[in-house]
Amino acid sequence: MSTPRERPDHPTGTDPAASSAGLEEVLDPVAEAGLPEPADRETSVDRPLPEDRFLNRELSWLDFNARVLALAEDHRTPLLERAKFLAIFASNLDEFYMVRVAGLKRRLTAGLPVRGGDGLPLRTQLELVAAKAADLVARHAACFIDDVSPKLAAEGIRVLRWSDLGDSERDRLRSYFREQIFPVLTPLAVDPAHPFPYISGRSLNLAVSVRDPDGGAELFARVKVPNNVPRFVRVDRDQPGVRMLPLEDLIAVHLGQLFSGMQVVECHLFRVTRNAEVEVDEDRDEDLLQALERELARRRFGPPVRLEVAASISDHMLELLVRELDMDAQDVLRVRGLLDLSALWQLYGEADRPDLKDPPFVPATHPRLAEGEVPRSVFATLRDGDVLVHHPYHSFATSVQRFIEQAAADPHVLAIKQTLYRTSGDSPIVDALVEAAAAGKQVVVLVELKARFDEVANIGWARTLERAGCHVVYGLVGLKTHCKTALVVRQEGNQIRRYCHIGTGNYHPKTARLYEDFGMLTADPEIGADLTDLFNVLTGYSRQTAYRRLLVAPQGVRGGLIERIEREITQVRLGMPGLVQFKVNSLVDEAVTDALYRASRAGVHVDLIIRGMCTLRPGVPGLSDNIRVRSILGRFLEHSRIFRFGNNGDAEFWIGSADMMHRNLDRRVEALVQVSDPVARAELDHVLQAAMSPDVDAFELSADGSWTRRSGTPTAPLVHLQDLLLRRVGSTAG
Repeated sequence: MSTPRERPDHPTGTDPAASSAGLEEVLDPVAEAGLPEPADRETSVDRPLPEDRFLNRELSWLDFNARVLALAEDHRTPLLERAKFLAIFASNLDEFYMVRVAGLKRRLTAGLPVRGGDGLPLRTQLELVAAKAADLVARHAACFIDDVSPKLAAEGIRVLRWSDLGDSERDRLRSYFREQIFPVLTPLAVDPAHPFPYISGRSLNLAVSVRDPDGGAELFARVKVPNNVPRFVRVDRDQPGVRMLPLEDLIAVHLGQLFSGMQVVECHLFRVTRNAEVEVDEDRDEDLLQALERELARRRFGPPVRLEVAASISDHMLELLVRELDMDAQDVLRVRGLLDLSALWQLYGEADRPDLKDPPFVPATHPRLAEGEVPRSVFATLRDGDVLVHHPYHSFATSVQRFIEQAAADPHVLAIKQTLYRTSGDSPIVDALVEAAAAGKQVVVLVELKARFDEVANIGWARTLERAGCHVVYGLVGLKTHCKTALVVRQEGNQIRRYCHIGTGNYHPKTARLYEDFGMLTADPEIGADLTDLFNVLTGYSRQTAYRRLLVAPQGVRGGLIERIEREITQVRLGMPGLVQFKVNSLVDEAVTDALYRASRAGVHVDLIIRGMCTLRPGVPGLSDNIRVRSILGRFLEHSRIFRFGNNGDAEFWIGSADMMHRNLDRRVEALVQVSDPVARAELDHVLQAAMSPDVDAFELSADGSWTRRSGTPTAPLVHLQDLLLRRVGSTAG
């Protein structure tokens, strides 16, 4: 919301303590902590924590999107990648309004003045969000209009306006409009006989004012810009470069054909964002799938939460839109230039300019899974020890996907059980499960129907799997199943052996090339027994909450992590070093945050690598002196969750699906697995230590909530963690 010489005893081909790209030494976090004496720790850790210890989560999320915008503003980022980050910023902000702002407004309307950990009233939060979002939107527009767009134009990639076109180009586009666009347009008048039309969420619309040339009042009409044709129209395909015209411009100059005999006085682009939350009463609805389908049909009619308008819109036109849409003035954003820059994905895709993009790479097959001259099954490999794969550096297709495909084809496999939260439109994982069921294997798939914005796709997968003879279940009432787990049961001679995958990312081959994630493949009997018990909870009536090598939410993750933080505190009080390192997407849970504050007060060294929201204040004297918070963003989306505890020199590592948020810890089924394999532990150690190295490009959080990007020097530039790992794993260009 990214590969050095091979060495056979290490999965990525290098010594985990070694470094490259200027990282000659890995940090010793405990040695650098400057820990206080044991007596000081004991007296400080028990003092009450201050009331103002939490940052606001909504503003923290906007800070995250500001870091995405900073990558677009960075001239060191390849030019088309800058355009891509502008598109990501726009999509992120859409989802923020559709979910987070919509939730605040819903609680405010319902009279539920629930305050966050920072204590801010809902109305104050909405006001602060509106002001900060307006500043970011202005920066976003300026980055494209004043910087990225002119540089793209200099490279022959241009977004044109109608006035930029020559006569022959206009003639060709007039024909395109007449044949392809005009037939699908429907102007909707607003007058006593025609009520103000429904404006669907995230659609582009033209607000048009027309007048009878013979006199009379101005009349309002709305024209929806079709969303089933590309946003940008190619001006010419037989010329070098990429020259595109926004579809709304093409429609605007031909409005006379839609309002024949009328005079077009003005037209302006606008866009509405609506509440996209889906609410299903699982206690009332007997058929979750059918209930969810009903709610999805209603989603498009959610209340509006944001109105974006062209900066040039007239006051009286804006007043009409605000009134008819029943919007608050603070929810209106005037945007300079193009609305909805998520369309820059089209520009990125159509511009065949590899010199303006990140260098291509091919994920490497994990050395333990490389077939060699004599192909070896995944099962034989796992009997020799665990395999930790790191996507996208390691190939998903030759690891996790191959694991499921071999299980489906293996005549000795009796059963496959798997959770599916998100997957791709042409999913090889689903295909393999269908084939397994056709071959007579017992196939159980837990499909999470409520995966936000993937509900429709998951309903389709559930029906496909059911038709194939798979046992499809939808999880537990009141909980989303977010854990990433697969269990294969195999007959081997006179015994049954279980093989497992537990990961931090989805079973999605496409996002596995874009998202950074870890996954552990193992034949460990205890983990196999744990997953068997977990699937019995998910598919039956088992109420088990304790496991051998797993921490499972909602009962066990928060408590299990806090227990281990407290263990580090105890060790420091006894004069031993203490260390806690988390790499997560978000940290907003108050109980976990407070445990980290107590650890810092005791003298435990705490490193936090957080991509998105963080409500903890690091570096506050007497509270969080020993806590460092970093955020790493780049060409890959940092998505893995890693938890490390010093454990008096015998470090304990966990990976899994859970972020430190209420929804993950209280309202989802999440699973963390303890990593015991020495090579896998060394790999996790290297990633965490490299991420905290002073030589790595990162954003750092200050006590006041501000984020600062670390800067190198011309003679000693910082290396990006993802570039370091690409070189380390040895991925090849392709």
